[in-house]
Amino acid sequence: MTRDDGNLAVPLLQVRNVSKLYGARIGCSDVSFDLYPGEVMGIVGESGSGKSTLLNSLAGHLVPDRGEVIFDTRAEGPVDTVTMSEPERRMLSRTDWAFVHQHARDGLRMSVSAGGNIGERLMAVGDRHYGSIRERAADWLGRVEIRECRIDDRPSAFSGGMQQRLQIARNLVTGPRLVFMDEPTGGLDVSVQAKLLDLLRGLVREMGLSAIIVTHDLAVVRLLADRLMVMKDGHVIETGLTDQVLDDPQHAYTQLLVSSVLQV
Repeated sequence: MTRDDGNLAVPLLQVRNVSKLYGARIGCSDVSFDLYPGEVMGIVGESGSGKSTLLNSLAGHLVPDRGEVIFDTRAEGPVDTVTMSEPERRMLSRTDWAFVHQHARDGLRMSVSAGGNIGERLMAVGDRHYGSIRERAADWLGRVEIRECRIDDRPSAFSGGMQQRLQIARNLVTGPRLVFMDEPTGGLDVSVQAKLLDLLRGLVREMGLSAIIVTHDLAVVRLLADRLMVMKDGHVIETGLTDQVLDDPQHAYTQLLVSSVLQV
């Protein structure tokens, strides 16, 4: 991949031979890829394929048994996040990284107001001015299509779709460069999913975000992902441009995944 000036772009994330085992069972095995600034990678596969294990290993929620996860940090350049100290990784997760959970309640403080949820992330990176924090929280509520008058309401008063949009606002308010998403539309009604996908696509493009999205829904990756990896039994069995993989799948398992969707 090249930049606009014709020079080779530096990968934002370099994944090298990442493996995670659960005893004798393979979570993921020898996964390698590069992710470039502004690029969205989709990871698909059936339940148990290893896609969530891989995502959590990349995001620092699990420690891989083998491999490197090299992130191009602003201050130090490429750094292996697997060997980072816990405080360093925690700060990275508050600034340049974000994680959108499938269930919004896992990514929100349910006892804290909507504005407080957004403000907490700002305070975690050093913002202490109440007026500024509230103003930015209100702005982000608007950007995820939640009315400003709901700023003091708790997430428990919101619908599932609104909770997910609030979780997205909480994650993106600090301007991360890499977002991990675990089934971001899972469990939502079809009409709510469509609105959320439109919102995500707009924010990803507007902010120039890189993202890694795990999903079982091929329509999600078709809409959001530039490239696609297909996983089975912990292994990546096919990878390529999203439209290319979905329109002309080469592996029998990928063909089965695509045909099962077409038959629905």
